[in-house]
Amino acid sequence: MKNLFAKLLAMSALLMLAIPAQAQEEAALSLDARVNEAFANFTGPFVSFIFAPIPGTTFPWIVMWLVIGATVFTIYFAAVQFRFFGHAIALVKGDYSDPNDAGEVSHFQALATALSGTVGLGNIAGVAVAVGIGGPGATFWMILAGLLGMASKFTECTLGVKYRNEFPDGHVSGGPMYYISKGFAELGLPGGKILAVLFSIFCILGALGGGNMFQANQAHVQITQITGEYPGWITGLIFAALVFAVIIGGIKSIARVTEKVVPFMGILYVGAALVVLIVNYDLIGWAFGQIFAGAFTGLGVAGGFVGALIQGFRRAAFSNEAGVGSAAIAHSAVRTNEPITEGFVSLLEPLIDTVVICTMTALVIIISQQLIVDAETGNYMLNEAGTAIATVDGNGGVALTSAAFGSAIGWFPYVLALAVILFAFSTMISWSYYGLKAWTYLFGEGKTTELVFKVIFCIFVVIGAAASLGPVIDFSDAAIFAMAVVNIFCLYFLMRVVKAELNSYSARLKSGEIRKFKH
Repeated sequence: MKNLFAKLLAMSALLMLAIPAQAQEEAALSLDARVNEAFANFTGPFVSFIFAPIPGTTFPWIVMWLVIGATVFTIYFAAVQFRFFGHAIALVKGDYSDPNDAGEVSHFQALATALSGTVGLGNIAGVAVAVGIGGPGATFWMILAGLLGMASKFTECTLGVKYRNEFPDGHVSGGPMYYISKGFAELGLPGGKILAVLFSIFCILGALGGGNMFQANQAHVQITQITGEYPGWITGLIFAALVFAVIIGGIKSIARVTEKVVPFMGILYVGAALVVLIVNYDLIGWAFGQIFAGAFTGLGVAGGFVGALIQGFRRAAFSNEAGVGSAAIAHSAVRTNEPITEGFVSLLEPLIDTVVICTMTALVIIISQQLIVDAETGNYMLNEAGTAIATVDGNGGVALTSAAFGSAIGWFPYVLALAVILFAFSTMISWSYYGLKAWTYLFGEGKTTELVFKVIFCIFVVIGAAASLGPVIDFSDAAIFAMAVVNIFCLYFLMRVVKAELNSYSARLKSGEIRKFKH
């Protein structure tokens, strides 16, 4: 991989030398503008529908759809996310893992792969957007959505393993498209195939959008803050080459990378956040006060209480993807003969992603006092447009997070740049697998079919780095939330299957039939 990276840099340098500087700039600008315009025109109607508000309110119907789903699953499974939390930890440690079970990766590798798809720029840029618009109170609703979302993740990942396809060569294919088509057929319900195809289409769009272009786009933004401006397609080409080098090896290759990258980037980011909190330890109590007060009063933020609630729920959903169905694809590859065990493992994801990492980001932004407070009223001041809270340097998104960390750690923008690159890279390789499985569901299994998708995916890496942020974020959100529309609708019909699995496993665990393995 090092040789490949070096060659690519050399080629880029030669290309830059060969073309006059002005011609380069004009070509890059015209390419960026064309990509941007085409994207904005394509995504407009789709985005408008997905984020349309409930009549008479400003609350997007899709956010309510996710929150109601997570609440229903939490109640239906009697708060399974809290009752089996300890058992989930034991499973990740490998205490109950039989090396002879079918599947391709361990519980830990499956969790790392799925986490690498969810722990990404939503935790850095997305949280900053939520707090910047909804105020500190958005953090409370983000945490609540994360805790409820654990039950959604448990439901979909159990079904992912139960209805996966296992092939003679040892590889597996699973995810919502399989449990929708096979589960509906098993229960005698109509429309399973049509819904599975619809989900697969949205999954491919989500993989190319939120799991790819958005990542490349924000990585390029963060890199240019350190290196200075240069055309986005250069970043895109380098990322595309690195992503292709990993994904060509399939899920085992992806899992080997993610099990190393995810813990490293998580510790790096949380460690940096803890440094900021320790430096400003006297403000931690005040920050939590702002979060709780803002959750129910809005503290004068745009949209008030409802604005905080909407932003918190929306960003949590985009960050941890509970109910979207994407993680069920990665978890389906696990080595186990007990589908419910992967449900337990997967419920840890929203906790790590949203409750821990997103909350850390929010606390750093609040404590660093990047958000401007009106000295007379004590409320947060709005920017000139009245759409978000005014910030010290007018920053938003990833730039706001960078400034917040940088206020306590002068060299942190360099650490954040590394974190962003790792987050973006790991998210892209995981989402390439999600998109690939949706692609092979539609077009059939086979080396050629897989290679075609992997090449298309890498082309979109370049497009994402070259496009402007607005259309990319809109498309990312809309495509991924569209997956949740189909997925949660189908989970309501299939959750009784999960209940039967849960009851059976619980009884066998209590009786001692399910035991730990000595490794």
